[in-house]
Amino acid sequence: MPALFHPLRVLVLATVMTVGGVAPGATLEIALRHTFNGEPLLLDSLRYPNSAGETMSFTRISYLLSGFAVESDDGTWIELPEQQAWIDAARRRTTLRLDEVPAGKYRALRFHVGPDAAANAGDPAKRAADHPLNPNLNRLHWSWQGGYIFLAVEGRYRGAAAEPAGYAHHLARDPNRTRVSLAAPLDLTHDSAALLDFDLGTLFNAPRPLSFAKDGVATHSREGDPVAAALVANLPGAFRVNRIISTAPEISRPSPLQPIDMPARFTPYRFTMSGTFPVPDLPRDNPLIDERVALGKALFQEGALSRDGTISCASCHQSDAAFSDPQRISTGIDGRAGTRNAMPLFNLAWKSSFFWDGRAPSLRTQALMPITDHAEMDESLDRVTAKLAADSSYPPLFAAAFGSPGIDAAKIGLALEQFLLTLTSYDAKFDRALRGKAVFSDDEKRGFELFMTEYDPRTGQLGADCFHCHGGPLFSDHQFHNNGLAADDGDTGRQRVTGLESDRGKFSTPSLRNLARTAPYMHDGRFATLEETVAHYSSGIHRAATLDPNLAKHPEGGLQLSPEDQRALVAFLKTLTEE
Repeated sequence: MPALFHPLRVLVLATVMTVGGVAPGATLEIALRHTFNGEPLLLDSLRYPNSAGETMSFTRISYLLSGFAVESDDGTWIELPEQQAWIDAARRRTTLRLDEVPAGKYRALRFHVGPDAAANAGDPAKRAADHPLNPNLNRLHWSWQGGYIFLAVEGRYRGAAAEPAGYAHHLARDPNRTRVSLAAPLDLTHDSAALLDFDLGTLFNAPRPLSFAKDGVATHSREGDPVAAALVANLPGAFRVNRIISTAPEISRPSPLQPIDMPARFTPYRFTMSGTFPVPDLPRDNPLIDERVALGKALFQEGALSRDGTISCASCHQSDAAFSDPQRISTGIDGRAGTRNAMPLFNLAWKSSFFWDGRAPSLRTQALMPITDHAEMDESLDRVTAKLAADSSYPPLFAAAFGSPGIDAAKIGLALEQFLLTLTSYDAKFDRALRGKAVFSDDEKRGFELFMTEYDPRTGQLGADCFHCHGGPLFSDHQFHNNGLAADDGDTGRQRVTGLESDRGKFSTPSLRNLARTAPYMHDGRFATLEETVAHYSSGIHRAATLDPNLAKHPEGGLQLSPEDQRALVAFLKTLTEE
């Protein structure tokens, strides 16, 4: 599929249309509370018993809702078409809004877990950046296999064995779309609100109890799978009405973001990406323009950002290495060693947090942090702005990009953000093969099969399970996982940012694109080759309390892939590199 061009003016027009006039009708705001046997559920807490006497925890509860309708007193169901919702407990996305509900009083609410067949089979790349079915937002699309995961429930459990293991139940496929109907006295002559409980105790225990020892630790909803059938049977009773607030005040709507310091004249930047990629959420307050991109590119290569002028952003993010660092540990000014390998810089428009531990919430924030880091550029932002202002080439560039020649740290961050957003990668051998312009070797075909197949001996599937964290055209879920590396008490990853013990040893999932150019691998560059990296997942996994459930359900040590399958997987991974 050829690359698509997304001019800025099209994105701006879409935004204006979205935030335009509000249609008449009431709004019903629904909040979901996750419970276990009626009590509020705590994530990452190995404390919940199932009917088989096993103890379980929940690290992920994520699902899609659709097909909303309300029932009037005469029994007529009023359908609310095109209303979709995505709920995710770990990401604290637990509310949804049903807009334009015809004014009236109703006695019941109905919805489905999972999208309808048309939406499930639709092209996910066509969804707006903030649409619940955008796969970069919900991480619930099965990419090349097609279709969405309707409900993902993952965690750990302890059975007869002393050591906890992992489980991953993914409900999908059109026949498993499940209807839920709830008696609910709704007064929608005005905006109202409802609190619903989703009880995970019911989901796993009634009316069809599930046991990890007896029924298995995973389902991917293949036809005839009894675990998927049990989840479908239990789902309708797992949702309950907690309370209705029929006197809710008018529900506010957010104001649109306004562009920051736009010049009087500018040229919209022509952002390019693959037609298979989901629509990114480009910053609406910093719309891409040629003038800012050019300034950002100059700043990226500018040594004046460092204390003695010896290093720039490009020093640790080399273009011929897919903007990564070939050194195991990146070094800063005066040869000072850092603690991590610099991450590659491409396809950043689809990320929402930055650095290996996600401590930066935006690119404009991330871009300034290395400047003041003692181990990196070791410079103050005030001195950087003074040096740039004294360089006769920069005031005109800032004037073109921001409408005035004044230079400050905020503008530097915005310009660097723009340049970084333009770094995209989407034309590797893999992409050409999808378009029929390249052919895989037998090893590459086998590697792709392993990559996209789950590991579930119960159903005869012995794949490598890579797609769980590296699925979709971006080959990353952009989330944080403990992938079984030997523990390093000096670098606890995401835990250093959140302070949560449940985040110990978790790091951002990098994209697998351009792997042949981004060695060494992992956050600390501990693996020099792809072969070493694949061997880690085959036989080098270290068990830990925060090990990702999709790895914790594998045999002790890892997948135990044959040498031939390891070679095939490496061969496929190399097809993800642009030439």
